[in-house]
Amino acid sequence: MTTKTESPVNDRPRMDPLRQESTPAMIAGRVREAIATGVIAPGAQLGEANLAKELGVSRGPLREGLQRLTAEGLLISIRNRGLFVIEMTPERVSDMYVARQAVERAAAEQIHQADPVGSGEALLKVIDRMARTRDQRVQSEADVSFHELLVARAASPRLSRMHEILITETRMCITALTPLYTPGDQVRVEEHRAIAQSFVDGDAALTDRLLVAHMADAVERLTTAVTAARPGPTS
Repeated sequence: MTTKTESPVNDRPRMDPLRQESTPAMIAGRVREAIATGVIAPGAQLGEANLAKELGVSRGPLREGLQRLTAEGLLISIRNRGLFVIEMTPERVSDMYVARQAVERAAAEQIHQADPVGSGEALLKVIDRMARTRDQRVQSEADVSFHELLVARAASPRLSRMHEILITETRMCITALTPLYTPGDQVRVEEHRAIAQSFVDGDAALTDRLLVAHMADAVERLTTAVTAARPGPTS
């Protein structure tokens, strides 16, 4: 009778370690999501005592978690007043898309060097979900998922970390401005479909041109909407 011996770890591919998040990291993640989805509104002040009670945590880790979001640019500290969620001004939207364009174009370049066809097909599945609905919120969630998947397929941890912050700000815009979108926006659907198809076709130059045009269109739409949504001067 033969017995099975355990193979040494060095004889097989290593598994990724389990991700263990600290309490401040989990707090930052929870507050980040609340900001992205509008649960905590742009411009809102964050009171430590109330927030600690709501999340069931002590002030120390809460403060550290909020410091992370401040470093990411999602919160601003105003002396003698406290912490506030940023507001999406036209200038901030434009600057955010400068950074997003750099990250997503770099991700696209990596995809074309690795698995453009598989990545394009995965992106087309997201587009199918976007095209099937006339619910603006569902369509907006699919829009965000498309760009998250695009960067994830590049398999670059650094690009993904940078994109996570930028996509939170994007979601803030989309959440606030969803009522201003046209239901079943086919222009938005077809822009994304063309990007996905360019990966399947292996046309890196076309992917790059489409991403630049897509970002420029998004900036124009969002800055116009943000300007229109801002309160005018009181008489």
